[in-house]
Amino acid sequence: MLWMMEFRPALNPDADAPLYRQLYERIAEKIRSGDLARGERLPATRELAGQLGLNRTTISAAYEILETEGLIAGHVGRGSFVTGDGRSPAALDWGSLLERGEAPAPSAGFSQEAVSFVMSRPSRALFPLDDFRASCAAVLKRPDLADILQLGSPSGYEPLRRRLLDDARKQGLAAPGDDLIVTNGCQQALDLAARALLRPGDAVVVEDPVYTGLKNLFSGHRARLSGIPVGPDGMDIAQLERALERERPRLIVVTSNFQNPTGATLPPAARRALLDAARAAGAPVVENDAYGELRYRGEPVPALKQLDEHGGVVLLRSFSKVSFPGLRVGWAVGPKPLIDRMRHAKEASDLHTDQLSQAALLEFLESGCLEAHRARMLRAGAERLSATLEACARYLPAGARWTRPEGGMNVWLRLPDPLDAEDLLPRARKEGVAYVPGRYFAVSRVDRGALRLSFAGLEPEEIRRGLAILGRIVWGEIESSSKGSEPAPAMV
Repeated sequence: MLWMMEFRPALNPDADAPLYRQLYERIAEKIRSGDLARGERLPATRELAGQLGLNRTTISAAYEILETEGLIAGHVGRGSFVTGDGRSPAALDWGSLLERGEAPAPSAGFSQEAVSFVMSRPSRALFPLDDFRASCAAVLKRPDLADILQLGSPSGYEPLRRRLLDDARKQGLAAPGDDLIVTNGCQQALDLAARALLRPGDAVVVEDPVYTGLKNLFSGHRARLSGIPVGPDGMDIAQLERALERERPRLIVVTSNFQNPTGATLPPAARRALLDAARAAGAPVVENDAYGELRYRGEPVPALKQLDEHGGVVLLRSFSKVSFPGLRVGWAVGPKPLIDRMRHAKEASDLHTDQLSQAALLEFLESGCLEAHRARMLRAGAERLSATLEACARYLPAGARWTRPEGGMNVWLRLPDPLDAEDLLPRARKEGVAYVPGRYFAVSRVDRGALRLSFAGLEPEEIRRGLAILGRIVWGEIESSSKGSEPAPAMV
């Protein structure tokens, strides 16, 4: 391992690509150039982390990509070894062929015992399994079961599609010229909208920070992302107006209610200002409203789609957060020409639809079980959100700040300066707590002290226990960096 003594890669913490990605690229270059020969042993993650001044999570993530691409292989108790040089004529360079911008964030790899604030999803303990079994049994007994099991329309199971469109019209969410398509959740609806509207190089305005799945999706379509800062009242409208004038975007994507990751909600005045700005710029708006049904307190705010008088908004919603995420049923409602184009895009990759799961969900809805389940979800969500906010106030030191949403599944926490949430993660994992550092949600503004707490899948006692551990870690870091000074209790 003589190479490691001289290995000092130029890594830029302010670059768009995360450090683990930059490190992977530097090591891959050495392997492909022959500087690292087949069979040569790489340093242990702890050893290389100490040498480069990085945390072990960064090294592990880089090694994981190298192993996925067949450049190295790890052996328990022995370490990681170079297995290929990328120069063999028989070896196709899949890494180069598949390179399309930043790789998704690596798997966190948490133990089953960890208090994990990572996943933004409902608790499986709340699923009304007996009610759903009854709904499935009712569908399986229907005389038209053979038709349900046939190939379905790409627009969705027609009875469910009609029910959703009728409900949208009654709620003022569908104008006379609108149509609706059933999708595999909001993520597929976002993808279909991108396929219908975008060309490589088009600018897309998004929130910053923003849900990683949304960021990765539009980056995968080769869009230029223009991030607009998110504050307590959601997207900064003044900065949006400047970006619209500067970037001339093809599309605006906004999460109007309980934004992921911050939990922020756009107030009515900001919604009207956003619509005015979008109309003046000639830019359509995709309203991603996966969390709007999860309001625990306060008054509902009209959707952008309800306020839109000029046909410039397509609304995305989903059953995933209020019923069963595994069913993957969402929908998009918007101007018929756009919905038609989205349907054509869906046909290209997902020719038909899964009618059985959609029929079971419709039965669950029409039996009244879905509304009863939603009521339970709202009670449980309110309890979990309260536990999160109370535990933040109880266990976190002065300088910590967090959002106070009225619903949804996420709270955005900023640690006191100069703490780095990614640097603290390995210690937190070791002590049984997991979260997602803020850098994974960043578009152009990385807040290293930020992290997301996804609380909906945890019991209140788990939330309190996890935040007590996290608070102890944060206090310890502060005390070690400023000995002798004791911070006052946290203020929100």
